[in-house]
Formats: sequence, structure tokens, C-alpha cells
Amino acid sequence: MERSDNVETILIVEDDAKLAGLLSAYLSKYEYHTVIVKDFSAVLDSFQESSAELVLLDVNLPKYDGFYWCRQIRSLSLCPILFISARDSGMDQVMALENGGDDYITKPFHYEVVLAKIRSHLRRAYGSYAQNQEERKLQSGNLTLYPERLVIQYHGETAELTQKEVLLLEALLQKEGRVVSRERLLDLMWEDQHFIDDNTLNVYITRVRKKLKDLGLEEAVETIRGAGYRLSLSGINE
Repeated sequence: MERSDNVETILIVEDDAKLAGLLSAYLSKYEYHTVIVKDFSAVLDSFQESSAELVLLDVNLPKYDGFYWCRQIRSLSLCPILFISARDSGMDQVMALENGGDDYITKPFHYEVVLAKIRSHLRRAYGSYAQNQEERKLQSGNLTLYPERLVIQYHGETAELTQKEVLLLEALLQKEGRVVSRERLLDLMWEDQHFIDDNTLNVYITRVRKKLKDLGLEEAVETIRGAGYRLSLSGINE
């Protein structure tokens, strides 16, 4: 499919040529431009050449696995990365998220589910936020979250975030000092909780805590046992 203006590009990194072709054909019907990786030793080159807005990434790949390529892509871009894999263990899903992935779809899958997830991630990454003329920001003292930039800033130091990390921090900042339940966070971060392993939210909490700690904000996210999580900045956000 030839690319035209205002058409999002999706990079398909899948070594099952038949499945890659079927995914490409299905997405092309909905006016997405697709690029199928052929050389699995040069996935990063394909990503850069395609200028993809979203990546569909298998875990089991020749030479290097999908986790490796996810880290490589994430070092250059914050675009949505959706894993597609026959490996359905909770640990594989945790590994995908820890290596920078935004979602995990297990095979066999319904193409409608893949399409819905792609639309959701593209909308969150490039849709209504990007169309706002005035940039949104959430601020508490010297801590500022820029959702459209996928960035959080504290005393001039900056940390980059994934889409899911932004959703998590935004929910906690909006209720600063108050408890946000796990159920509420799951609702905000994933449209269908049934596909989410119970440990997945814990992974994102750990990642956000580390990024805040790197900025000099230790113990900012508290676990309230049996209730949820609370962002407490009083006394440290000076």
C-alpha cells in the first residue's frame, strides 16, 4: 500500500510471512499504511525508514527477540508498541511492559481486537491531545507533567514516559494526596481489563516510581494496602 498524506504507518515485525500478510491486508482495508519487516537483523533500520507511528511486534523472532527490538525502538521513539505473541504467560506480558511495550495481544487473536487496540493507541498518542492548540499540563509545586510531550519535569530535570505511564501519573496527580483505586487505574489505562494480568499494574507503578526517584522524588507514590495508590508530594516537592 502506497502511503498518502494523513495516513498512519504501522510497522509489522512478524516472522510468520502469512500472518504478516494477512495483518497488512486487513489494516490496509481501514486505510492504514503498513510496512512488513523482511530483514530481522535490521528491524531498527526498518523502523527509522518507515517513520512508523505504531509498531506491531512479535516476541519470537530470528536472531534477536521482540524484547530486544522493543528496547532499541524505545531508545529512539515513544510511539505505541503492541506485542503480538503466542506466548501467553504472565511473565512474558510483564517482560514486554518492562522493555517498553504498551500492550500485549496473544495469538490466536481476532483482527477486530487488534484494530480496536491500534485505533485506541493511535488516538491517545496522536489524536485529541495533539489537536489541542494550547498544551495541557498538570502541575504540583515544581513537578510538571506534559501529557502531549510524554514528559515529566522536576526542578529542571526531565524524564520521558510511555503512554501508559502518562495515564497513570495523570490519574495520581489529579487526585494528589488522595487514594486512587487499582480498579480506577486499570479502567483508565486499559479499555478491557480482562486481557490484563494482575501484575501488570504493579509493573507500571514500579517503573513510574523509578522515574520519579531518578528525578529526586523518592517514595512519592505510596501503596495503600487494600485500597490503591496515592501520590504524596507534601514535604518533598519543594
